[in-house]
Amino acid sequence: MTIFLRNRRSWAAGTATALALASLAALAGTATPASASGRATTAGPATAATATALAPVSAAALNSASPAASAPPASGDPAAPAALTLPRPTGPYTTGRDTLFLTDHERTDPWVPAAGARQLLVSLHYPARPGSGGAPAPYMPEAEARLMLAQRGLDDPEWPGLVAATRTFSRTDARPAPGRFPLVLLSPGFGTPRATLTGLAEELASRGYVVATADHPYESTGTELPDGRVLTCAACDEVAAQPDDAGRRKVLAAVSAGRAADFSLLLDRLTGPRPAWRHARAIDARRVGMAGHSIGGNAAASTMAADRRVDAGVNMDGTFFDQVAARGLGGRPFLMLGTDPGHAPGAGDTSWDEGWARLDGFKRWLTVRDSGHFTFTDTPAIGEQLGIADPDAPLSAARSTTITRAYVTAFFDRSLRGRPARLLDGPTPAHPEVLFQRP
Repeated sequence: MTIFLRNRRSWAAGTATALALASLAALAGTATPASASGRATTAGPATAATATALAPVSAAALNSASPAASAPPASGDPAAPAALTLPRPTGPYTTGRDTLFLTDHERTDPWVPAAGARQLLVSLHYPARPGSGGAPAPYMPEAEARLMLAQRGLDDPEWPGLVAATRTFSRTDARPAPGRFPLVLLSPGFGTPRATLTGLAEELASRGYVVATADHPYESTGTELPDGRVLTCAACDEVAAQPDDAGRRKVLAAVSAGRAADFSLLLDRLTGPRPAWRHARAIDARRVGMAGHSIGGNAAASTMAADRRVDAGVNMDGTFFDQVAARGLGGRPFLMLGTDPGHAPGAGDTSWDEGWARLDGFKRWLTVRDSGHFTFTDTPAIGEQLGIADPDAPLSAARSTTITRAYVTAFFDRSLRGRPARLLDGPTPAHPEVLFQRP
């Protein structure tokens, strides 16, 4: 991977952090994700599991990037990077955020049975009353940021704080806006914390959706629980331990199917007779959608196959390790949104061709020119503010954000609200990077 610095004034202060973010972004796109111990692992050639991702950056490369790369900026240094921030949501609602910690007493954790019952940590973003609430919600616990960085041998104590302190636009303890809103479930990529989908969650909430984004225990480099314990990625170790590609694909299929069970639990606890969320009355349980990035996109299809309550799904650049059911999805709509050419028809990931043939409702297959595997997450926005560019994914952060928001929102507006969505009818001059595939 070649890194180009856009802002020469801040290179000395920002290069190390920028490369750290690029490296952590590579995590979920590598053929073998991080081990639970935090060590990088190698287990055979890259497969469709990799999608298109940045190559790992070694600690040695970081140390040689510049003489000052490993040194934190001096206090008051005008070259120090400004506070990181997510793109501002564009909808009419202000947004609030809550956190839920759920336990499924009927299911043992599939990756660490000794841990006992399966648990789930969930961020809930929702339309809020203007002026209500406290401070902006934190982006990510510093312990989680530290583990993501340590997975690539990046141990500078300044870096986790910078990533963790990224500014969000949702406020804690905000009162919900009046009304009932469709629910969208979000699932992150394998090895990746739920925080990386915060920008999309805030956008959807600002447009009148309740959004529940789940961390799946032992499937991320680090998940910090309310009691301070941090769970590491046992599922990643299981993938890395497989002797061949077939074994890795089987484990990843189990990840997707397991997430379907997680989201069925979440739906029970959000929409059942005794809801776990204090603002559950804001949810319209008759209108539920799901989207995910990478393995989380596969999980959207897995969840729809297992749970009829999910009315529509979006896969953002994820291989269908758990294949779309041969019977289809009961005529429910599905959007496939991926990289080009990596997820174009006949490209390397044949699971998209197979999945497309089985989808039996309204469906769209869109690919985005100049995009990368993490185009559909917060990574471009955070990385670009730090002055980095990836020549293999030259789409700007602004365009990455705009395209992801526009098409995901249009799809859910059509599928859950019955609104016209001309954006899904065909190519438009406003988004020349988006290709409509019609295999």
